[in-house]
Amino acid sequence: MKILSLKLKEFMLFEDIEFDWSSNINIICGENSTGKTSLLKIMYAGMKPLSNLQGEIGKEKISEGILKKLQGVFRPEEMKIGRLVSRKQGSNTADIEIIYSNGKKSSKKEKLNISFGNRKEKHLNLEINLKEKIEKFDPIYLPPKEMISATEHFQTLYEEYHLDFEETYYDLTKLLDRPLKKGANSIEQSTVLKSFEGIINGNIVQRDKRFYLKVKGKGEFEMGLVSEGYRKLATILYLISSGSLNKNSILFWDEPETNMNPKMAKAIVDAIVELAKMGVQVFITTHDYFIQQTFNLLASYPNTNKNNLDIRFISLYNDENNKIKAEIASETSNLKHNSILQEFDEFYRREQDLIYGDE
Repeated sequence: MKILSLKLKEFMLFEDIEFDWSSNINIICGENSTGKTSLLKIMYAGMKPLSNLQGEIGKEKISEGILKKLQGVFRPEEMKIGRLVSRKQGSNTADIEIIYSNGKKSSKKEKLNISFGNRKEKHLNLEINLKEKIEKFDPIYLPPKEMISATEHFQTLYEEYHLDFEETYYDLTKLLDRPLKKGANSIEQSTVLKSFEGIINGNIVQRDKRFYLKVKGKGEFEMGLVSEGYRKLATILYLISSGSLNKNSILFWDEPETNMNPKMAKAIVDAIVELAKMGVQVFITTHDYFIQQTFNLLASYPNTNKNNLDIRFISLYNDENNKIKAEIASETSNLKHNSILQEFDEFYRREQDLIYGDE
């Protein structure tokens, strides 16, 4: 399963916008309040209910699943999905179109259409092709805050109390609650696991829903004592080991650099590259110069990208009419709007003014 494109009309900040995605790695950047996280969330909320389909399930059941996922992921006030429609006077309707390929065996493009009005509370309109069985796939959302150190009690608390957390956190803890799968790993999994274990210099141990990082030559460390960067990598490592993250997965990773030392940027990029080589489609949002430019080195120099991974850079920006627009490029140098590089250049200019301003 791969997401091929996304169209949004009158959805949240987006008046009318369209994206063509890479089947490998997509890097999304932009200033605050340009809708980066919303892109990840709407694709996750639309596709996650489809991954849970088993047997013959009617459109009404799918519609109900997408409605609940939209409510859980976006958490609009009083769970009224109409509040996700662009704020304008009068009646207005949000339209979401997701084009996807239904597994490697099918080259046919499938379409998922979701629409709802700004006066709707708990109802949406859905169009989907149910003639072909949807092949198994696994959408996974990694929110900015790591959860592997909080898995032990979070799932139970979320189910029994009203916690002010988006459902993406709950979904992740459910995946981390899965035991390791039986049998040997696939060749792809073994290769990726070996790379990850090399990055963190160890492996992950789980006992009674508690996670430990077992470092070579140093013993086991409770996950709460490990730096957040390593916790995030440990999360991916365990998801691969349990079979949750596999070649049929779509990974949505929101700001992996959050609470992370810049030195971890290359490790994060190396990890994502290994996942893409395994077959995972990856979507990342970032504000981080080092992450963006480390990916750009891979995209710009073919000898560093021997697997010819398609890496796309997507920049969101406000145009002269204050409407959110997007541009897509294969290298950051081809982006006319790049808030990360613009801020870097502005910082350099300020420094030069301080050094040479009196001359």
